[in-house]
Amino acid sequence: MDTDLHLDPSTALLVVDVQHDFADPHGGLYVPDGEAIVPGINALVAAARPAGSTVVATQDWHPPSTPHFATDGGVWPVHCVRDTWGAALHRDLSRDADLILRKGTGGEDGYSAFGVADPTTGATTPTGLAAYLSARGITRVVVVGLALDVCVKATALDAVEAGLETTVRADLCRAVDLSPGDGAAAVAAMQEAGVSVRGLV
Repeated sequence: MDTDLHLDPSTALLVVDVQHDFADPHGGLYVPDGEAIVPGINALVAAARPAGSTVVATQDWHPPSTPHFATDGGVWPVHCVRDTWGAALHRDLSRDADLILRKGTGGEDGYSAFGVADPTTGATTPTGLAAYLSARGITRVVVVGLALDVCVKATALDAVEAGLETTVRADLCRAVDLSPGDGAAAVAAMQEAGVSVRGLV
């Protein structure tokens, strides 16, 4: 595992959407091998704490009906409906976080930890994460979680846009690959935007 990440008080670890619906084979939108990243993420959280780094965990937290879902005209199966088993953080994931940020709570497309988008109009609204990190003096983020080609990618791109030095630990992510090659394309897009992608295999 790549552990040379320069964790310090100006660094935040963003643990994206490691929830049962994504990280358990019985989940509504299972990301293949998603559960395999949990031990490595827990180890990274444990390393972040003595270094003084901030830890933020995100959750998709959707209402039962939303244009985000295929049942209402969207592209995704029903997943991470608020207060359900599927929306809960994976049972084995460390809960040691400074902030648990829930996104998509009003039915928006909550891909990025930094902002949500109205699925009809595309209008975006900040989640407050950028302001939270700024108030804590964060200048660097390390992003891990699910899925590499969706929410991790969106979060990393928005982090760069917010002026944060951004690293993605690809070995602690997995891709949906809704279309073959989506994961590789996401890595290329992040690198093009200035994201440092570490742990590629």
